[in-house]
Amino acid sequence: MDANKRQLKIKTGVVKRLHKEFNMYQKEETSQREKINTMKAANADAYDVKKQEEVLAETLQMIPDTKTRLENAFIDLSQLMDHLDAEENNPLVESQEWKDAEAVRKEAEPLFA
Repeated sequence: MDANKRQLKIKTGVVKRLHKEFNMYQKEETSQREKINTMKAANADAYDVKKQEEVLAETLQMIPDTKTRLENAFIDLSQLMDHLDAEENNPLVESQEWKDAEAVRKEAEPLFA
């Protein structure tokens, strides 16, 4: 496999995985907040509520870290694609890997607008 094609697949996979991870942490934040509110409304044990708040704090700590890693991976993928696109007659630009990379990049792009 061509080195550029391999790099494109790897960088595409990294962006895709980190975008999925970022979305998962955001959903987890929402569900944890709902769970804590439900527990408080039901007058749950203070210890249990505190533990759920600790879980929420861990989730909140991971969101900016994941977004930073996603942004760095997004930049790497974009730079590689720009470099490859600048090369004349590069067959990789017409490949399925390229289309996949463009789709992943387009999907993650709104996070950095």
